[in-house]
Amino acid sequence: MKPSRIAVLGAGFAGLSVIRALRRHDLQVPITLVAPRAELHYLPGTIWIPSGLRRREDLIVPLAPFLRRMRVDFVAAEATGLRDGGRIVETTGGDVPNEALVIASGGRFLKKLPGIEHAITPCEGIAAAERIRDRLHEMHGGTIAVGFAGNPNEPSAVRGGPMFEFLFGIDRQLRREGRRARFDLVFFNPSNEPGSRLGPAAVRRLLAEMARRDIRTHLGEKMVRFEPDRVVTEKGSFAADLILFMPGMTGNAWFDATDLPRSPGGLIRADEHCRVPERERVYVVGDSGSYPGPDWMPKQAHMADLQAAACAQNLLGDLRGRPANAGFRVELICIVDALDEGMLVYRSPTRNILLPPMRWLHWAKQSFERRYLRQYR
Repeated sequence: MKPSRIAVLGAGFAGLSVIRALRRHDLQVPITLVAPRAELHYLPGTIWIPSGLRRREDLIVPLAPFLRRMRVDFVAAEATGLRDGGRIVETTGGDVPNEALVIASGGRFLKKLPGIEHAITPCEGIAAAERIRDRLHEMHGGTIAVGFAGNPNEPSAVRGGPMFEFLFGIDRQLRREGRRARFDLVFFNPSNEPGSRLGPAAVRRLLAEMARRDIRTHLGEKMVRFEPDRVVTEKGSFAADLILFMPGMTGNAWFDATDLPRSPGGLIRADEHCRVPERERVYVVGDSGSYPGPDWMPKQAHMADLQAAACAQNLLGDLRGRPANAGFRVELICIVDALDEGMLVYRSPTRNILLPPMRWLHWAKQSFERRYLRQYR
């Protein structure tokens, strides 16, 4: 009997974690990875590009060796749609048939705010961080505005942690360069409690850290638009020579060409086992999905790893006709790095732990990066 083929869409944290989890359970099942490039871009490390602590080549990992070790077929293409209940993936490189499908193609940012082209969105990729590096190098002074917003219809579809890191990292970088006195740093957010998903103590700590570093705040006002040199909110505005802004997230554009069930925020609906409701052997992992759980559930690599482990177990069980209802724990682990020190935030349904800024946490974050990437090199 021909073995069942599994198709995985996306070569980010979620998709690659699924492949590793599948191979832990089954060394033979055929796997096809569909992604634009056989590369992993380690985006958490982009916070260190403006300071020169990381370069592009440090954060891009060619996946050919990993795919050979995992015995995974690779299709260089982008998904464009689905047919036959998910059994056929339509791509720019042709149709990819499967007996089980894992959608791990990430999300996209909501870029509806007027004038958003005047802001840099750091998590869009390495090129965005390089633009920040180059702009900082060119600037002799001025105002740098850093902020983020969410998806009002999807509380979990927000990525604020990196923006705190860019904010604190730029502050520290300018101090190292002896230029901080010539710059005004402003943090802006439509909420009065930015970063509330990290927990109340973390919010207080982050705001206190901004005050300690002489970073102004512009909070609690809905965003209206960006201008080339200004951030405009509902109740006012302020000048800005460089704007870094992370909008909320929604689903990939190609989801619109499918009949996949969607959440109000545009992500693919999933149950607590990573299964897509009313679809046979179709799963979603990582940023592409909307999952049951607390509204602070993070969109981060660690959460994708936890979801991938449950997905792999359930998928293989479904293929073999065996009961499988593995769930994933909801857990937030974040080191908010500031270039030479870091603050640890941990949150679960029962605990919320905060460690103040310490140098060893910066080293721990770098060590984690090395260990994480080693498995793909």
